[in-house]
Amino acid sequence: MAGLTYRDAGVDIVAGDQLVERIKPFAKRTMRPEVMAGIGGFGAMMGLPSKYKEPVLVSGTDGVGTKLKLAFATNKHDTIGIDLVAMSVNDILVQGAEPLFFLDYFVCERLDVPVAADVIKGIAYGCELSGCALIGGETAEHPDAFPAGEYDLAGFAVGVVEKSKALNGLSVKPSDVMIGLASSGLHSNGFSLVRKVIEKSGVDLAKIEPSVSATLPLGEALLTPTRIYVKAILSLLETVNVKAMAHITGGGITENAHRMFPENVVGVVDKASWQLPGVFQWLQAQGGIAEAEMLQTYNCGLGFVVVVGIEDAARTIAHLNAQGETAWHLGVIRARVGDEPQTQFLGR
Repeated sequence: MAGLTYRDAGVDIVAGDQLVERIKPFAKRTMRPEVMAGIGGFGAMMGLPSKYKEPVLVSGTDGVGTKLKLAFATNKHDTIGIDLVAMSVNDILVQGAEPLFFLDYFVCERLDVPVAADVIKGIAYGCELSGCALIGGETAEHPDAFPAGEYDLAGFAVGVVEKSKALNGLSVKPSDVMIGLASSGLHSNGFSLVRKVIEKSGVDLAKIEPSVSATLPLGEALLTPTRIYVKAILSLLETVNVKAMAHITGGGITENAHRMFPENVVGVVDKASWQLPGVFQWLQAQGGIAEAEMLQTYNCGLGFVVVVGIEDAARTIAHLNAQGETAWHLGVIRARVGDEPQTQFLGR
């Protein structure tokens, strides 16, 4: 009788080695000159860019939540990695940090090399979009810990900012202006409610829902990856005196916009300043979701917020639009009265 092997127990080391070889070309395209040792070693090494006199490291970690369930349902895995990168690099960008490198953790029940390669190819593309290097990660098989064919993801980003230029929001004052940047869709938050809406309405993910997308099946449209704002914002920081920024993620506009303010001010968001994109209108109608719940769960078409002085507002909008973003005058900052909520809404 032959002895048992690790593969018999559900872990295929050969498949893992094959995956590493398949992803090396993708990772190679993300390399920066500061990388000293990348994928393949026990630890990745990277030096700091020489342009920083007092470098401060900024780190972030995140996942993509139950958006993964839609990837499984549609068997589409090539964009979910972009989401993974976006969630972390957009977060550290808020403090003015330039992303330097990214690490991923991919864990599954049994390794399907083509699927895993698609996921990590997306991660590498997200790193290209944000200018950071994919220098390492971990792929793990956990037999019996996941349903067959499913996996989970986590990502870790490290960036750097000049100490004197790190943003903390303390200079925000009444009369300052909030500039909004459009999202690409749902990004990576609120998908447990999305799935509940899908279950309740009985829609077919393989069919086109015109109010969401005129060309993509509903499932693919809902998987539209999170927009990465890094290059546009880093360019803006070299041009305009940005006072604060916010990434609109879990908790929606209601819970995220005010995280960039000091306690003595309020951000007044003009809901009439932009139109609710079709995917959010569809969700709200299908699920009978109240407006307050929408604002507290989803980005509602607003993915990122920048605060500048009123004298810099027009220049900021023009610069961001020239960088390929859709930017607009979102609202204003005013003095806070008592303990009122720090995010207020007007219009629509």
